Amino acid sequence: MTKINWEHLENEDQLQHVLEKSSEKTQLIFKYSSTCSLSSMMFNRFENDWQPLTTENINPVFLDILSYRNISNKIENILKVRHESPQILVIQDGKCVYDSSHMGIVFDKIESLFGNKN
Repeated sequence: MTKINWEHLENEDQLQHVLEKSSEKTQLIFKYSSTCSLSSMMFNRFENDWQPLTTENINPVFLDILSYRNISNKIENILKVRHESPQILVIQDGKCVYDSSHMGIVFDKIESLFGNKN
C-alpha cells in the first residue's frame, strides 16, 4: 500500500494546472517508465522513504512517460530540464528549482530542501 497520494499527470491542461499551483504549493513530479527496472526500484525506494508529516506542503505528481511522453516533452520545453527517467522535478513558482535522476533520487534530499516549508 502506498503512502503517497499521487496526482496522475495525463494531459497538458493538468500540466498547466500543476505549474500554476506551484506558486501556492511545491509540486514534485516523478517521471517513471514501467519498462525500466531502475525506475521501479527508485520509485519503490522513494515511496518507502516518503514521510507524510514532513511533506504536507508538497504535492506529489506521477508521470508515466511511456503513456504520456508528449507531456514529458512539454515539461522539458517549458522548464528547460533535459528529460531523463526515472527523474524527480521540484517545481516552485512555475520553475524547476531542483531535479535529480537515476540513483540520485533520494527522498532525504527532497525533504531537507523542501519538506515542511510554509
